[in-house]
Amino acid sequence: MALFPCSRLPSGVHCANRRRLLVLCVCVLSGLIYFLKGKRLAAVSTLMLSEVERREPALEGDELPVKTPWGAPLVWGDSESSAWRRDEFTHHDVRTGLAILAVGSYNHFLHRLISSAELHFLLNLYVTYYVLTDRPRELDPPPKLGPNRQLKVIPLAEMPGWNRLGLRRMALLASIIGEQIHLEVDFVYSIDADQEFTNTVGSEILGKLTATLHPVFYGKARQYYPYEKDPDSMAYVAEGEGDYYYTSEFYGGLCSEVLAMTRACSLLILQDQERDIKAQELEESYLNRYLVNRRPTCVLSPEYSWWESPQVPEVPTKRIHSISRK
Repeated sequence: MALFPCSRLPSGVHCANRRRLLVLCVCVLSGLIYFLKGKRLAAVSTLMLSEVERREPALEGDELPVKTPWGAPLVWGDSESSAWRRDEFTHHDVRTGLAILAVGSYNHFLHRLISSAELHFLLNLYVTYYVLTDRPRELDPPPKLGPNRQLKVIPLAEMPGWNRLGLRRMALLASIIGEQIHLEVDFVYSIDADQEFTNTVGSEILGKLTATLHPVFYGKARQYYPYEKDPDSMAYVAEGEGDYYYTSEFYGGLCSEVLAMTRACSLLILQDQERDIKAQELEESYLNRYLVNRRPTCVLSPEYSWWESPQVPEVPTKRIHSISRK
């Protein structure tokens, strides 16, 4: 028996309710597909990478070290191990993003960086350039790209001053990876705008979490590493902690791993800012703090971060060159 036998809703109200319900269902379904797409992409990427790492042979006899103390590959581009990894990844449909943050005067490096990447970076693989910039018109006209390559420009508010940029980049990367990048590619790598690819950088760099050895401190004793020494800072590294010192100019890995790292580092930076503490090496200090606790699964040699300086040792092949560093 109806509770209100004499009351009837006008037919127009029923139609409006149906329309609202239909819109709600479409939104929920779209959100579910969006979420599952990201989950599926991450799962497939992890499975593929695990299979490659499981099958990687143990190589001996190289003059240069090819393994870290914890067993991760230490990558030199012309080593047998790197050649093997490149061959393995040719059998997989790998999609990689290259995230570039350029503000102020750093925008004038963009064309040079992207053009050099077209010649040397992950050739024959799908690559998307994600350019976060406060001057989108710097890329007009855009660089000429090859097949399976695309450019996505993400406008930013102007951030004057290197210090401010150095403390904001982790948060910006975390935001764009979480909102967009992880739905479109398997791996994402962050590179400074003032870099140039000068030789082949192939799929030997792909790993769950990839970090690059800082060229100035490669081969030096730990006591010379510029780890954060202020015990009040969230970036502080105690005596006896740490294996290597890594540069912030080039790092990456699976989207899920880089997202976790950039979120964690941006949180540490925020906690220090709230107490008016600034780490000595800005974001690089927090990157190294994170990698002390979570060692990278792939470590790139100084071939992948090199510049002209008496302090920087010679390497077999210079693959990524920092233009403005001396």
